[in-house]
Amino acid sequence: MSQATPSREGEALYSSLHHPRFAAFYEWMTQLGSCRRVSDPVRQELVGQASGVVLEIGAGTGLNFPFYTPERCERVEAVEPDPAMVRYARQRLGLARVPITLTSASIETLPFADQTFDSVVVTLVFCSVADPLQGFREIQRVLKPGGTLLLLEHVRAQGTIEARLQDALVPVTTHLFGNCHWNRDTAQLLKDAGFQITRLRQVAKGLLQPIIAVQAVSAAHPPVSLNDTDQF
Repeated sequence: MSQATPSREGEALYSSLHHPRFAAFYEWMTQLGSCRRVSDPVRQELVGQASGVVLEIGAGTGLNFPFYTPERCERVEAVEPDPAMVRYARQRLGLARVPITLTSASIETLPFADQTFDSVVVTLVFCSVADPLQGFREIQRVLKPGGTLLLLEHVRAQGTIEARLQDALVPVTTHLFGNCHWNRDTAQLLKDAGFQITRLRQVAKGLLQPIIAVQAVSAAHPPVSLNDTDQF
């Protein structure tokens, strides 16, 4: 049902995004029972809203693959630039209930035509994207008019002291955790790129690592009714 599509050109182009130690650590950490009890329900809720032809950006180790539902999804194109992550993701293709094609590609240069996808899913990715504004613009480009972006991300802390501590530790997090910039205000970047947030919910309230779930549409193609205070 699902397949991996390794690209020689893509693997060469994104070889600099190769973090085997972090990929191994991430795979181990996300399989801990304490982690799965928290993350699996959130992933299932968010990914379960995807419909039609779906693009998953930064598929990582493939943790979202089992949560796409055949009742809603026609197929999924999943992209991941890190070969170390792709190795784990390939092993999870067999858990998918919908057709998934896995390709080595970067969010800044997505290998898809304009207005291809009904939904785009991105979970815990934008902290590590080299050019987040360009990444959001590429999502806008490949989304169909009226299409939906479903985003899960840890973001900048709200407290002044906590945010400054995040800033101070960025050299450490980028070095150890796959280029993670945990101090980014991703919701604001999303708006700056021309998206309109239709729903936002804080799913984790850690002082140094708050996590938000967001549903958004391109401001150029808003739905009939928008309310930024709506909740998942």
